Amino acid sequence: MNKANDSTEKLNKKLLFTNSIVQFFKNNIGILCALFVMCLALTLATDSFFDGKNLLTVLRQICINALLAFGMTFVLIIGGIDLTVGSVVGASGVAAVMLMEAGVGIIPAILLTLVFGAIIGLINGTIIATTGMPPFIVTLSLMGSIRGVAYIITDGRSVASSNKTFTSMGNGYFLGIPIPIYILAVVMIIVSIILYKTKFGRRMYAIGGNPTAAKYTGINIKGITIKVYIISAVLAALAGIILASRMFSGQPTAGQGYESDAIAAAVLGGTSFTGGIGTIGGTLIGALVIGVLSNGLNLLHIPSYVQMVIKGIVIILAVGFDIIKNRKNGK
Repeated sequence: MNKANDSTEKLNKKLLFTNSIVQFFKNNIGILCALFVMCLALTLATDSFFDGKNLLTVLRQICINALLAFGMTFVLIIGGIDLTVGSVVGASGVAAVMLMEAGVGIIPAILLTLVFGAIIGLINGTIIATTGMPPFIVTLSLMGSIRGVAYIITDGRSVASSNKTFTSMGNGYFLGIPIPIYILAVVMIIVSIILYKTKFGRRMYAIGGNPTAAKYTGINIKGITIKVYIISAVLAALAGIILASRMFSGQPTAGQGYESDAIAAAVLGGTSFTGGIGTIGGTLIGALVIGVLSNGLNLLHIPSYVQMVIKGIVIILAVGFDIIKNRKNGK
C-alpha cells in the first residue's frame, strides 16, 4: 500500500512538473519567438553573432542586468518599483574596491558591500511601507542621493583595483564558462525557491494581486515590502561588485540607466506593472532579449545614442503590451 502511494505521489510530481514546463512555454511563447527571430536575423546579418566566443560574451553581459531584473521582478510583483538599482550598482562597486584597497580582505569586503546594499533597501522599503509615499517618488529621489554619495567618496574619480582574485571574479572562466554565469545560476535558484516555494513568495503575489484582500487575511504588507526592497538592493549590490570586477575598478558613473534595462527585462518576461504577476524564468528570457538586442546593435555598428532610442521604444512597447493584456484579463 505504501509503495502504491509512493508511486502515485511520484507520478503526480512528474505531471505537475511537466504541466509547469508546458505552462511556462505557453506564457512566454511570444517573447521566445521574438528572441528566436532576433537571433536568426543577427546570424544572417553578421558574421560573428553565432560565434561561440560572442555567445559567451552575451551571456556574461546579461548577468548584470539579469541580477537587477530579478530584484525588479520581486518589486514589481508587489506593485512597487525600484529606480535606485543603477545607483546602487555604482556605489557598491566603489565601496567594494575601496574596502579592498584599504586592506580589507576580499570576502569581508564583499559581505560589507552586500550589507551596504541591504541598508539602502531597508531605507527604501521603510519609507515606502510606513509613509505611503509612491515608490516611484521615493526611489527616484534616493537614486540621485546614492549616486551623489559615490561621487563624494571618490571625488568623482574611478578607483582602480589591484586585487587579482577580485578582478578574476568578473573576467575569469571555470570549465570554459565565465564565472558570472555561475553566480547568476546560483542566484536564480535561490530567488526561484523564495518566490515559488515559500509563504513569503506566495504572499508577495497576494499583495500585488489585491493589497486590500491581503491586508484582511493578516499578511504583514509592511514587513514584506521592506524585505522585498532589501532583496532588490542586495542583488543590485552584487551586480555592482561583479561589474567593478569586470572593469578592474569602482566607478561612480557605473550603472547609469541600468534601471531601465532591468524594468524592460522584467516586463518583457511577463512581469506586470500592476503587480501580482511575474516569473523568474520569464525575466531571464527578457534579459536575454535585451542582451541579444544590445549585442546585435553593437555588431551592426549602430551608434550608442540610436541604441538608446531603440531600447526606449522597446520599453514603451513592452509596457503598452502589458497594459493591454491586463485590460483584456480584466485586472
